[in-house]
Amino acid sequence: MERGESGAVDRPEADLRRVLAPNPSPMTFHGTNTFIVGTGEVAVIDPGPAIDAHLSAILGALDPGERIGAILVTHSHLDHSPLARPLAEATGAPVLAAGPSDWGRSPVMAALAQAGGVGGGEGIDSDFAPDRRIGTGDVIGGGWGEIEVLETPGHMANHLSFAWRGALFSGDLVMGWSTSLVSPPDGDMTAFMASLDALSRRHDRLYYPGHGSEVTDPAGRVAELVAHRRGREAQILAALGRLGSCTAAALAEDIYTETPPALLPAAARNVLAHLIDLKERNLAESEGVITADTGFRLVS
Repeated sequence: MERGESGAVDRPEADLRRVLAPNPSPMTFHGTNTFIVGTGEVAVIDPGPAIDAHLSAILGALDPGERIGAILVTHSHLDHSPLARPLAEATGAPVLAAGPSDWGRSPVMAALAQAGGVGGGEGIDSDFAPDRRIGTGDVIGGGWGEIEVLETPGHMANHLSFAWRGALFSGDLVMGWSTSLVSPPDGDMTAFMASLDALSRRHDRLYYPGHGSEVTDPAGRVAELVAHRRGREAQILAALGRLGSCTAAALAEDIYTETPPALLPAAARNVLAHLIDLKERNLAESEGVITADTGFRLVS
């Protein structure tokens, strides 16, 4: 489903419905995909933004007599999780996720968050709190069958993916229309690359991402994303070698030469994520405490 009307319901396969939220943007493509899994008793994955019309669309997509037995959230950005609580209150279904929005950060990212000065991104649902915390190895059973939980941090520390009948609901970790934003302190490039590595060892038949249409060649797309990130890392290292000390913003301007100016701040956050990862691997060093404006240089 490359494009559809907000609120439209399509059925990409048996026992699966997809409802498009009315929140299109450069960061969300045509809007957030909300998935209804199963029939009779169903599970909802990523209820989406706090928009009353989308709540009505989800409830309206249910057949007579159906009920929601579980609400699963891949991660707590504002385009994925805020409708979870209103949907739970309307249906009595529990909200299941890895944890609140500050859950699971690495010590480096926790220190960055505490220090402040590194912000921006897609917007955090700071009030998000699941009724039940779930993680790798958990299986959520119900009328939809079994949904296996995988911890896939990187885009956000509390990011989960969900496996069902050979398909993977990949949230914002892997999408076909775009690469994922990795914005510290919530995004972590080291964790992101580890999650891609974990997915590369699986054999899912396709991915259903949080935005855009399904990814029909999961292994190929994961390999493409890994190559993209390694290529970007090489560009950053080359630029640091050529320019010397640079901020993430300056590197983004130097590297993302074909990116519209309005998207350069997001590009700079991706660069900062790479720089922090390079520092952790002792390939680059920061000039003082890391903030959005900190200079980085190659390790001499």
